Amino acid sequence: MRLLSSMFCCVALILAGCDKGEPNATASAGGSGSGKSLTVGFSQIGAESSWRTAETNSIRSEAEARGIDLKFSDAQQKQENQIKALRTFVSQGVDAIVLAPVVKTGWEPVLREIKQAKIPVILVDRGVDVADDSLYATLIASDFVAEGRMAGEWLATKTNGKANVAQLEGTPGADPAIERAKGFLEAISKHPEMKIIKSQTGDFTRAKGKEVMEAFLKSPEGAEINAVYAHNDEMALGAIQAIEAAGKKPGVDVIVVSIDGVRDAFRAMIDGKLNCTVECNPLLGPAAFDAVAKAVKGEALPKKTIVQDKLYDQTTANVDIMTRKY
Repeated sequence: MRLLSSMFCCVALILAGCDKGEPNATASAGGSGSGKSLTVGFSQIGAESSWRTAETNSIRSEAEARGIDLKFSDAQQKQENQIKALRTFVSQGVDAIVLAPVVKTGWEPVLREIKQAKIPVILVDRGVDVADDSLYATLIASDFVAEGRMAGEWLATKTNGKANVAQLEGTPGADPAIERAKGFLEAISKHPEMKIIKSQTGDFTRAKGKEVMEAFLKSPEGAEINAVYAHNDEMALGAIQAIEAAGKKPGVDVIVVSIDGVRDAFRAMIDGKLNCTVECNPLLGPAAFDAVAKAVKGEALPKKTIVQDKLYDQTTANVDIMTRKY
């Protein structure tokens, strides 16, 4: 009997040891170290471009790889939809929230509610304008001013500092629209014969970019336009369609420069229709969930992490396209 009792004790200890190991494996997958997988809410702006789709896919695939339960919400480019989604995430008791904000302002009330619920917020690709920056844990984004500056400097070199530019702006109030315009203006202001003669929002979409460019070309200043600066590739691709419809050669009669670095932009450069694109990397999933893992543990995070971007033009586009992941 004593022998049997000892054997049962040994078996019990072995089983207990096995059970103890399982939560560690789960915690490793979720990155929480708390013994349970994480639940994270992701409020995405929409699906207005291939860039945005690539970002969504990056977040989703990284969540799946880490065993994270991702609650996804597509705001269809409306801030009110994002605010509603954020409150839903709070009611669901998520461990963290990843937010790509459609515009900079108007977030403080809902972010205060989230902070009160002790849920960390990770901002991706766009920032917010709040009086208290403790309302979010960190921002992971590109330097949009630098992107605009790179585009402006490239165009100045290409045109020998002489250009009448049509600017296709992003969504009004959006971080990249504001800062890409600022950086571009900083660059061309060094060249007195470079001027923005037409400027209007194309809302970051191809269809709207085409519509606005058509109107530009039909305007009294239309004949003077010899360069286009678009705040993203989608608007540039729409503008290219409008330029062709007007009987002009994009990339030759009208120099076209844009930002994002999506695969369609590289195809357009290979075809000679787009002259230059400045990269803005959307593959933010790994960095976002690294930040989530630290935030839920209460670890310190930098207030902003800058994603490094590059400039590409027609000269190497046929080679560069082979390395593109989006």
